[in-house]
Amino acid sequence: MDKRNRLIAIGLIGVGCLMIFGKWIGFFSVVALLFLLMGIYRTTSGKVKQGYKLLGIGAVLLLLDHLLLVLGICLISLGAFYVKSKRLQQGKRFMQKQGFSSRFDWDLSPWVMRSLSAWHVLGEVDVDLSLAMAEEKETIMLFQGIFSDADIHLSEDYGVEIEAFVLFGSIEFGSHRDTGMMNRLNWKSANYDTSEQKVKFSISYLMGDLDVRIS
Repeated sequence: MDKRNRLIAIGLIGVGCLMIFGKWIGFFSVVALLFLLMGIYRTTSGKVKQGYKLLGIGAVLLLLDHLLLVLGICLISLGAFYVKSKRLQQGKRFMQKQGFSSRFDWDLSPWVMRSLSAWHVLGEVDVDLSLAMAEEKETIMLFQGIFSDADIHLSEDYGVEIEAFVLFGSIEFGSHRDTGMMNRLNWKSANYDTSEQKVKFSISYLMGDLDVRIS
């Protein structure tokens, strides 16, 4: 998508938002919408960090002006998380965590890998499978929430399946990067079916940056 088409797309998004939420929009909402649109433009232009800062400012302004709307979005996301966690983790022992802020630093030293379901408003996820020690033959890791920066380092020791969705932001897999809106990744390693130990990642965020690296 060239610059002209990108601007047209962002303009259409802005007009659509005004049509849908027009009766609730005040001064703070207009300013928040401008910051959000600028943030989307920056992320789609490759200036991801700057884009996230603008998206963050827009989200804070929107929160100040529409607290009930934002809380509603969080509750819907949390409800969807419980449903998805129950479906994915059915019949398995797993840890479940939910909170405003979460940080997983599993890339610094050897760590014990267990099935996990985690939801957060603000999160940072760093996972290195080359340092992982699995407790079971199949591990399911669900990460879901509103904002997150996630980095996953894969290892040939595990068969890996990834299902990821980021509404606003980017997904980078190896040398390929998708930025903007409605980013998806569905991938399964070549050794998944034959591997003795398997790991499945299910990741979904409203805004975020997912980086998957292959050894």
